[in-house]
Amino acid sequence: MGIAAVNCGADAVYVGAPRFSARAAAGASVEAIGRLARYAHRYHARVYAALNTILFDDELEEACRIITQLYHAGIDALIIQDMGILEMELPPVPLHASTQVHNATPEKVRFLEKAGFSRVILARELTLEQIAHISKETSVELEAFVHGALCVSVSGRCYMSQALGERSGNRGVCAQPCRKPWNLVDARGEKIITGKHLLSLRDLDLSDHLPELAMAGITSFKIEGRLKDESYLRNVTAWYRQKLDAFLEGNPAFGKSSSGRVLFDFKPDPARTFSRGSSSYFLHGRHAGMTSMDTPKSAGERVGVVVRSEGRQARIKAEKELHNNDGITFFTGTGVLGGVKINTVEGDLITWAEPVNLPPGTVLYRNYDHRFEEQLRSSRTSRKIGLKITLEETPGGIGVTGTDEDGISLSMVFPVDYTPARDTEQAARLFREQFSRAGETPFEVTTAETHGKWSLFMPQSRINALRREFLDAFTAHRENVRPVEVRRIGDEDVPYQTTSLSWSENVSNALADRFYRRHGVREIEPAMEVTRDYRGRRLMTMKHCLKYQLGHCPREKKAGQVTGVHSPLPEDTGSAAFPRVTDNTYPAGTTAMDAFPGEKVSPGAAEASSAPWKEPLYLSDGKRKFRLEFNCRECTMNLYHL
Repeated sequence: MGIAAVNCGADAVYVGAPRFSARAAAGASVEAIGRLARYAHRYHARVYAALNTILFDDELEEACRIITQLYHAGIDALIIQDMGILEMELPPVPLHASTQVHNATPEKVRFLEKAGFSRVILARELTLEQIAHISKETSVELEAFVHGALCVSVSGRCYMSQALGERSGNRGVCAQPCRKPWNLVDARGEKIITGKHLLSLRDLDLSDHLPELAMAGITSFKIEGRLKDESYLRNVTAWYRQKLDAFLEGNPAFGKSSSGRVLFDFKPDPARTFSRGSSSYFLHGRHAGMTSMDTPKSAGERVGVVVRSEGRQARIKAEKELHNNDGITFFTGTGVLGGVKINTVEGDLITWAEPVNLPPGTVLYRNYDHRFEEQLRSSRTSRKIGLKITLEETPGGIGVTGTDEDGISLSMVFPVDYTPARDTEQAARLFREQFSRAGETPFEVTTAETHGKWSLFMPQSRINALRREFLDAFTAHRENVRPVEVRRIGDEDVPYQTTSLSWSENVSNALADRFYRRHGVREIEPAMEVTRDYRGRRLMTMKHCLKYQLGHCPREKKAGQVTGVHSPLPEDTGSAAFPRVTDNTYPAGTTAMDAFPGEKVSPGAAEASSAPWKEPLYLSDGKRKFRLEFNCRECTMNLYHL
């Protein structure tokens, strides 16, 4: 999977450590990570190992041992959450602060920079202005997520799964209760919404915002890809490689951090692999269209509408070309996502693999594009490093010099038995032709030239052997001169922002306790995963707000409210929870500033009526109940254990 990402243009790959990764199910062995590192380093691409859970005291020794093994396997940096790791006797591996550390303010990022981190991965919910402000106030490398699944809670501060079944997201085993269907209930027990995925967000897609992020100070654009399949990885990585290359081409002040150009044999399109629908989240502030309340699954791209259906056959009005074996999804009359496979396509007549009842007007989506998947699986996409070669006759034999696109150069002289050529021009041409072929190596030879007078003859097989020997030596030379970063030495006396820490700072072991006390913290409450004390605790802090989605945001009323309704997917015909948008209006609570670029907000629209419920509001699944709190001063929605 990592090699596929590198081949499709990734400058770096992050991969779960054997244990203690925030995706426990996606850990890799040290040996596999070593193989990936050796491959990535050919292109000066990097491998970052994620060991980013909080640790218990009895796990510290094993974690330190794994880190040492990963360092010797060739990783380029370690992504961590637990500050206890900084108290260990570590090899000089650079440290990256995981988004789980909740890196949301200049003060927090500045502390991490001074404490010894070389990169900070920012909280996903930050706006572009907040990112730019952090960049201006710090000098550490900043990384931002640009694509993939979103956690509805602010980074590193979700305890719902832990409270429900002791499966902590901070321990890498989140059960994702946020993706479940919930009822929204008021203080009188009245159900406002029933059985909807009220906390389920669409996937992030910032592919059209890379220039803004680069200008704001982002060094690295991160694609969430663990637990996804290889088709997704190839497709999305290729999409961002092409987007980023287009930006770099017109902005010479920026440059990519790895080598080689990718030769694609497919046209990437993120809509054709896994997607819950896309959103720019809070990059440009709050707006409608962040949620996927009808389903937490990948409904796919809209492909048509049913005209008539009976048994295993349906006539449709197709909006995309459909293929045999495509996977089709649709919403049933009760709002549940269903699915069926296409057996055959004959014009507008579809034969399903099994009988399915689809009323006329049913919107069809495709979440498995068989032809595209086959194209990705059989792809011969490759990544090649540009190399110029010059050859000349020397008193010692054949002199070969190679200079690659990074300016790395190597010269070698190969002793040979001298045989004069009958046709010197033909002999020189044979050398140039054979040295122009790089085969399965990481290189593409852009030019191969002979310099000076040429008089030597050599059989083609011998020339090829010399070429292979030289390219092997050049590959090793690139590895030897590869830029290698070492761990920054932190300031042991830099004070933390506060002198007391609550349980939400996730301190779960003695070394983390020692780290914070060394930096001036005097009072430390243990992590919830240690105390297991949930009653009355705040389990989630969300920028996502149900009042806003339902058109009853007090802050937006004061700002000048507009009315309208919300559609869960831009191309959807509607939802059981929210009807379809039929004009250019927006949910009550949306201002002109929040509207998507190119869309309109109805001028002079009236304010929405007062909320038809009695607070507090609760989320309930029929068995359990959680209280919602709306902090309008901070513009957050909080979820509490009762």
